Order: sequence, then structure tokens, then C-alpha cells
Amino acid sequence: MLAMFVGAVEATIVTTAMPAIASDLGGFSRYSWIFSAYLLTSTVTVLIYGKLADLFGRKPILFIGLTIFLIGSILCGFAISMEQLIVFRLIQGLGAGAVMPIATTIVGDIYTTEERAKIQGYLASVWGISAVSGPVIGGLIVQYVNWKFVFWVNVPLGILAILGILLFLHEPKRQNKVSIDYKGAALLTLSLSAILFWLSESGQSFNRISLISMLLIVAGLVLFMLFIKIERQAKDPMMPFVIWKNPVILYANLVSLTTGVILIGISSYLPTFVTGVMEQPAIIAGFTLTAMSIGWPIASSVAGHLLIRYGTFVVSFIGGLSLVLGTMLFVWMNASSGPWWAAMASFFVGIGMGLTSTSFIVTIQGAVSRERRGSATAANMFMRNFGNTIGAALFGAVLNGSLMAHFNKEQADVSLEDINLLLTEENRGILLQEQLFVLQDALDNSLQWVYITVAAFAVISLLLILRIPRGKGLLHDND
Repeated sequence: MLAMFVGAVEATIVTTAMPAIASDLGGFSRYSWIFSAYLLTSTVTVLIYGKLADLFGRKPILFIGLTIFLIGSILCGFAISMEQLIVFRLIQGLGAGAVMPIATTIVGDIYTTEERAKIQGYLASVWGISAVSGPVIGGLIVQYVNWKFVFWVNVPLGILAILGILLFLHEPKRQNKVSIDYKGAALLTLSLSAILFWLSESGQSFNRISLISMLLIVAGLVLFMLFIKIERQAKDPMMPFVIWKNPVILYANLVSLTTGVILIGISSYLPTFVTGVMEQPAIIAGFTLTAMSIGWPIASSVAGHLLIRYGTFVVSFIGGLSLVLGTMLFVWMNASSGPWWAAMASFFVGIGMGLTSTSFIVTIQGAVSRERRGSATAANMFMRNFGNTIGAALFGAVLNGSLMAHFNKEQADVSLEDINLLLTEENRGILLQEQLFVLQDALDNSLQWVYITVAAFAVISLLLILRIPRGKGLLHDND
């Protein structure tokens, strides 16, 4: 749980500190790369670490990942330029890819299915605590100490996690002979890097319809096809495709992809709606998002008990319905709805996330043998991360496209950059009433399209859940 907290709190604590970091280091044009760099390397390496944990044991691979993460964290604090910080964030992400999947896999190893279902509530609480405490800790550090300590605060916690696992985790002895799929690992890294780079940067660093864009897409797809070919021939493949033949794992992973898209859509744009359209302060915007972090661990705790009683399909189906309800509440939301409406919608999405993610992890870990548990857990987490990346690119395109279309239709003398003026009361005060109306109307209308797209993914999630086999027998352990 401590290792998971170190990984989970990283995203929320850095977000709060970013304005201070950008102000100190400059290079605002590369602002998004602070997040993209970390996301890129952590997503790419998840599957590789999962496989290595199956080959060499959870303990050594988690130690390697946590050590790289902590070295990256220390270096981030010493960065003297935005470019340096981006490089150090790449290193940090390189280690972070090991933390979440292996910590979750260890839980799968040390508990039976029944215990695992109940313990997931405790694990989910880590996400809730990090989501609530991260921005607070980040804000206090920036205000009273220095932004550098935002990265360094992870170091003592990470060392404690390493010591705890070193002393208390006892693993069975492994076979000495292992076959490492180097070709598969290299092709997977290159193909995913090309695809994720295109998803993160197309429309920002280069046009979506351009030569660079086409080269990245073609390179990514060709390399991925080569990866599949190599994996089918490999003695001990990096990604054992045989686990995907299990319909529970297949549909659970596909739903994790779509819920990853939903998650990034709401967490990225809900604060913008609450501050820019509803004219609420940032602390109220944070409260509406925190409601999701409250719903998630509550649902995870309940899911553990429901899983044993009713099985995967029923629990995930209720979760799917909650996702649809929450996202539809966002679609029906308007400027006069008030922050409580936004918080309620956020809470229902959190309930849906908690029910689906818990039932999937528990079921997947029970559906495979111990030797494949690391790969299976990592595959599920990779799909959610990949969904985050797809969602970030997709919703950015939807929002910017809708805003530009609205401005052109109204023939207004405003630009995309002027939207920033809506986000604080002070800046709203310098706008003319006519400009304020145009900008708020444009943002309201455009975010409506974002929420309609989010709701569409919630419906897709529910349809995919309907394909999951029924019955409680899915939860038996395959050890």
C-alpha cells in the first residue's frame, strides 16, 4: 500500500506544483510534456515489468522499479531547466511502470480469492487518500517550502516501502533457467512509444494530418504487427496472448481501456467547467473532483463482498450502470446546475470505477496461474493507462475543435488563449460583459460535446460488460 501510494500521489502532487515550476524554470510551451514524458515511459514499461516479475519474482523487479523511480524523483528536484525536468520525468516514469502492477500482483499472490476481494477496498483507499492529500501536500510544499520538495517527499516513503517488502515478503524459489524475450520487449517498447507519442503530441507539436503524423502511425502499427509475429514464435513471450483468449480477461481489459478514457475526460475538464462556466473558486472545483475519489474506495470495499456473493458479471454490470448514470448527469449539467450537481455526477462515476476495477483485478488474478499473474495484472493496468492517453488526445481535439467552430460561428474577436481568462475571478473581472458571455457560452457548449463523448464511452463500457460470462465460478483460483 505504501509503494502504491508513492506511485498514486505522484500525479496529483505534481499537478498542484506545476504553475510554480513553470514560473521558476520557464519553458511554458513544454508544460504538457512534464505529464506526457512520465505517462509515456510508465505506460510503455508496465507490460515489460509485469512479465519480468513473472520470470524473476516480484521482489527484485519491484526494487529495481522503485529505485529508478526514486532516482528520477531526486533528479527532478535538481532540474534547472524545463528540458532537464522532462528528461528526469522520463526516468521517473521508467521506474513507475513497475510500482502499480507489481504491488497489485503481490496482493494477488499473498491472499486467496475470497481474501483478495475484501482487501481490494484497502488498496482502493490508497487512490482516494492520494487524490485528496496530493493537491493539499503539493500546495503546502509550494507555499511554505519549495517546489523541489514535491519530488523529494516521495524518497523516504519509497525507501520505507522497499525495506518493508525486503523484510516481510517471502517468495517461493524460482527456476534458474529463464528465457527472456528481448526482441519482443524491444518491439513492444518502440511500437508503443511511437503510438503514445503521436497520441500525446499530434495537434500540439505537429498537425494531426502531416508527414510526421503519418510516419509515427505507420511505424507504430508496423512495429506492433512485428511484435505480434515474434510473440507467436517466442518460447516464453513478453505478452502471452493465450491469456487474452479467456473472455473474462478480454472484455475486462477492453472495459479498462474505455474507463481509462472516461477517467481522463472527467478529471481533466471538470475543474475547467466548474471554474470557467459556473464561476466557482478552484477549491470548489477540487471538491467536485474529490467526490469521485470518495465514491471509488467505498465502491471497492462493497465490491469485495458482492463479488463472492454474486460474481463478476453482476458487480461489473452495476458498475457499468453507475458509469452511464454519472456521465449522463454530466451531459445534463449546465451553468446553473451548481457544484453539488457536478459532485454528484463525479461520485457516481467513482462508484462505477470502484466496482468495475475491483471486480476485474480480482477475477483476472483468479483466472490465471501464479506464473502468469504479473503479466495478466500488468495488461489490465496498461489498458487503463492507454485509455488515459487516448482520452487526453481525443478530448483535447474535441474541445479545441468545438471552441474554434463556436468562435467562427459567432464571428467573435476572441481566441483559444482567452479561455484562460475565465478560470479566475480576477481575470474574469477585466473582460467586457460581451466577451465574457461569448467565452462562457463557447466553453459551456464545447465541454458539453466532451461530456457527450465521455457518456458514449460509458455506454460502450456497459455493452462490453454484457459480453462477460455470467456466474460465480469465475472467481476460483488457478494456483
